[in-house]
Amino acid sequence: MKILSLNPGHDGAIAFIQDGRLQFSIEAEKDSNVRYAPLYAPEILSVLGEVEEVPDVVCTSGWWARDHYEFLNGSDAHFGYRGVSSDDVIVSERRLFGKSVRHFSSSHERAHLLCAFGMSNLPKRTRCYALIWEGKLGSFYEIDADLNITLVADVLEAPGNRYGVLYGLADPTFPKNGPFPRSSDAGKLMALASYSTRSTPSTHEKELMSFLLDGPYRGWSAYKGIENSPYHDAGHNDAEFRNFAGIFSDALFNVFYKFAKTHLNRGLPLLIVGGCGLNCDWNSKWRDSGLFSEVFVPPVANDSGAAIGTAIDAQNYFTGEPKIEWSVYSGRAFIADRFDPAPYDVFGPSNDVVANAIAGGLILGWVSGAYEIGPRALGNRSILAAPFNETTRVRLNEIKQREQFRPIAPVCLEEDALRWFGCASPSEHMLYTFHAKTDALPAVTHINGTARIQTVSETSNPSLYGLLEVFRERTGFGVLCNTSLNFNGRGFINRMSDLSRYVLEQGLDGFVVDGRAHFVKASPAYQSYLKRQL
Repeated sequence: MKILSLNPGHDGAIAFIQDGRLQFSIEAEKDSNVRYAPLYAPEILSVLGEVEEVPDVVCTSGWWARDHYEFLNGSDAHFGYRGVSSDDVIVSERRLFGKSVRHFSSSHERAHLLCAFGMSNLPKRTRCYALIWEGKLGSFYEIDADLNITLVADVLEAPGNRYGVLYGLADPTFPKNGPFPRSSDAGKLMALASYSTRSTPSTHEKELMSFLLDGPYRGWSAYKGIENSPYHDAGHNDAEFRNFAGIFSDALFNVFYKFAKTHLNRGLPLLIVGGCGLNCDWNSKWRDSGLFSEVFVPPVANDSGAAIGTAIDAQNYFTGEPKIEWSVYSGRAFIADRFDPAPYDVFGPSNDVVANAIAGGLILGWVSGAYEIGPRALGNRSILAAPFNETTRVRLNEIKQREQFRPIAPVCLEEDALRWFGCASPSEHMLYTFHAKTDALPAVTHINGTARIQTVSETSNPSLYGLLEVFRERTGFGVLCNTSLNFNGRGFINRMSDLSRYVLEQGLDGFVVDGRAHFVKASPAYQSYLKRQL
């Protein structure tokens, strides 16, 4: 069965599943488009060119109707945001390219839940719990052996919005009369929370937490005393605001933890989805809580996984099979369009050349194969650097035009992860934190001693694994800095012309595409490296 699925809303994407395997998931923000973008007709038409045959089923994930994709489904056949029952679906017949296809639509809520279950390693008919926490939903669910979903409780409305909006309080550029935070603010607050050095809130902070956590989500416009808060436009270097970021982060997590501890049976697996599933600190707390036999978070925990989830829902509806095979590297192949090669010295393909250059202090863009699905760079659209100097972290944040309090993640050989980070099992999708076991890796060790690690094996990413092996031979460490290869506010770079422009504009020392290295001739770091080789 061939299933083409569209998520038209926030973090828009198109996924294609054929005979139980994810063939691709193409996200609207990728190829240097605006982050968190919805899906528009040009992307839909472009992706249709990737499908060789008319699909058997076309799906649309539940969201708000948009005129530009009604040619596929019609506004009367588009499911809404909520609904967990197997009856909460719409099935109809449509025409596509002159052929009859089945149209399937189910809720945004079901898209998240089926995405997590279908992509997990849990066998079919496994009873489990699920947590959706995102900008709008904050709810626990129970899934039985027949894949019947029961809403256990709406624990807290809009946890993602409540969390992200705190960052805006201290940011002078945030409009305090707006009802929602910016999409990027939650991730920034996650980084700031690690700087907290106290756990007891002040009187004012208790009042602020009550406003943020109690009752319906209201936005800043309902908070009459906001101008009098000491954190109003205080800036993110304010030490007490950083303390409160950690206190508030713990308090929000504890709302859900206390509910789970009181109301859920222990020993079942837990699936986590929604944008808050990208909070590595919270995922690690669930993992270490002792409440669940195991925890699974898909790499597309945010809305980028909604198209996949609806496709899985449709597959289960028509075939009775809710599981799929998938790879995190299911995006589009790199586009080798024209660029000016004159600024570069070119070598390779050679892991020796690249590993030596990185060990010598060069910072390089790294492109290999198809891009990753989800928001995390996992070694196919990455910026790589040596992890041994704090100045490297500073330079990487300057290249990426982002705040210096933001951490840089490590990518590590799977067999070395226990030694350097206490990570005893694969952590392939950069979704959990671990404590560094050495002080030799300051560029990838956050202020609180943690690291948001990605492990790599010879099977999970052969190209990056090979580079890490050679780098370990040179330095003793199979660890590199790994951050996303993208223009600020844009999705992953996916064409040669954009890559070259980014490297030259942002001051990288070169780039590598499928093992072939291009070093910027004018780069001071590259010139210094050449002199040391003489």
